[in-house]
Amino acid sequence: MTVAVPLDNEGFLLNRDDWTEELAVELAEQDDFEMNEQVMQFIRDARGMYDNDGVVPPIRIFAKKQGVSTKELYTIFKKGPMKLICKWGGLPKPTGCV
Repeated sequence: MTVAVPLDNEGFLLNRDDWTEELAVELAEQDDFEMNEQVMQFIRDARGMYDNDGVVPPIRIFAKKQGVSTKELYTIFKKGPMKLICKWGGLPKPTGCV
């Protein structure tokens, strides 16, 4: 499957306005992840936080606002929860994320 919008070399959207929930599902599928409602809600919330604050929230702040632990986020996402939330959510790569 090929995503029909421009991505950078790590799979992040080049144009944030290209994002849709359907595209988020496609991007997750490219990473061998099956999207579910909980993950989509994390993405929606992260996008809202980005819209309000202008920055991607640090994982500790994000987890606290979601009412989950960072450990739970790592259980769901396995690696780099905020990186994947941002990647699939059309947000910039989190700072401190290499």
